[in-house]
Amino acid sequence: MPSLIDIRRRIRSVRNTQQITKAMKMVSAAKLRRAQDRVIASRPYGAALRGMLADVAAAAGSDDRVAENPLLARRPERHVQLILVTSDIGKAGAFNSNLIKAAQRFAEDHQPATTDFELVGRRGRDFFRKRGVPITGEHIGFGKAVQYENAAEIAQRLMERFRNQEIDAVYLLYNEFKSVMTQRVTLTQVLPMELPKQTEPVDFIFETPPVDLLASLLPRYVEIEVYRALLESAAAEHAARMTAMDAATSNAADMIETLTLYMNRVRQASITKEIIEVVSGAAAAE
Repeated sequence: MPSLIDIRRRIRSVRNTQQITKAMKMVSAAKLRRAQDRVIASRPYGAALRGMLADVAAAAGSDDRVAENPLLARRPERHVQLILVTSDIGKAGAFNSNLIKAAQRFAEDHQPATTDFELVGRRGRDFFRKRGVPITGEHIGFGKAVQYENAAEIAQRLMERFRNQEIDAVYLLYNEFKSVMTQRVTLTQVLPMELPKQTEPVDFIFETPPVDLLASLLPRYVEIEVYRALLESAAAEHAARMTAMDAATSNAADMIETLTLYMNRVRQASITKEIIEVVSGAAAAE
């Protein structure tokens, strides 16, 4: 049976851990609000860009030069690229493990094609670096402050690889922010692009030829998709960490209560034992 000193030390240790988890929950809650605002603000822009792309694609549909755009070229997938977006730190429940498992399934499902990994986040980088998989890029620190320039740099480099036929497809794997309690692992194909369909007739007058306008919009659309994935992942990470730290704080409170009850029982047993020893000694002395 542990002594009272050992139990008190354990209670003190659990209480210190509880203070840390509670502080991390509050920090994540504050960061989540800002990240959630950025995600909500980016969604209308992405929807408007898709609508514009659909209008321009419909207007340029009769032009044979549309099929010559390298970002629309479809080839057999012998060499694919996966952009995996994880977090830099843990303590976020199953946030990273779900993504890593999904990335492993993706590579297995696309065999015998070769899968190159573009890793955003320290957790995914550390995991796959030890597995010896082909890694084309590593990006750390994006979760602190997601910048459009970072997403554009990744998108431009991968678009260049796709144009040069070094890869045949580009996929994006990340956690989409649905709510504070829900984050959904999302896999989307970025390249080759699938042009949105326009269901209504287009009645616009374009000063720039639609095919040229389409060629300038396609790279921007790819950059926006990568940027939105980084924003969604950042908000989902803070939500997952806040939920995990809230559960950890609650579990710590339950453990403190259990340990306190156990400590009281040990102390009561110790006092009872001392009383019995005193009474037995007095009876033996008579």
